Amino acid sequence: MSGSLNKVLLIGNLGKDPEAVRFDNGGMIVKFPIATSETYRDREGKDVDRTEWHNIVVGKKGLTEVCEKYLRKGHKIFLEGRIRTRQWTDKEGQTRYSTEIQMDELTMLTSKEEASRMNESQPHSQPTSNPQSSPVNDPGSSDDDDLPF
Repeated sequence: MSGSLNKVLLIGNLGKDPEAVRFDNGGMIVKFPIATSETYRDREGKDVDRTEWHNIVVGKKGLTEVCEKYLRKGHKIFLEGRIRTRQWTDKEGQTRYSTEIQMDELTMLTSKEEASRMNESQPHSQPTSNPQSSPVNDPGSSDDDDLPF
């Protein structure tokens, strides 16, 4: 087989509310961390929890608006994307690297009811953007919600 594949599939919980960065040309990216966890038994027979944090970046039009409007800290999501490593020079002249997951697809796993309960306990500001059609599936949604898809 020739070629290669850069594909990431993750199920995890948002570590904080998504942050939107808007550009002068009208474009936008959204960033947020998610946590994935695993439990295993060590040599002494003790259960050990291990959490990995992943920096997620969304640049796909439509999907950025959905993430900004509907995702909140604690929500569980399933995402597909690819790994990207960026390189830059900081103010001190040091070369820095950042590895991120560039998200292409999203499925919200937190039900509408769970999200409402979470949102009641966590105050946040509502964005004013209106998302357009995107490849998002919410298994807990119904026809009477305000989702545009």
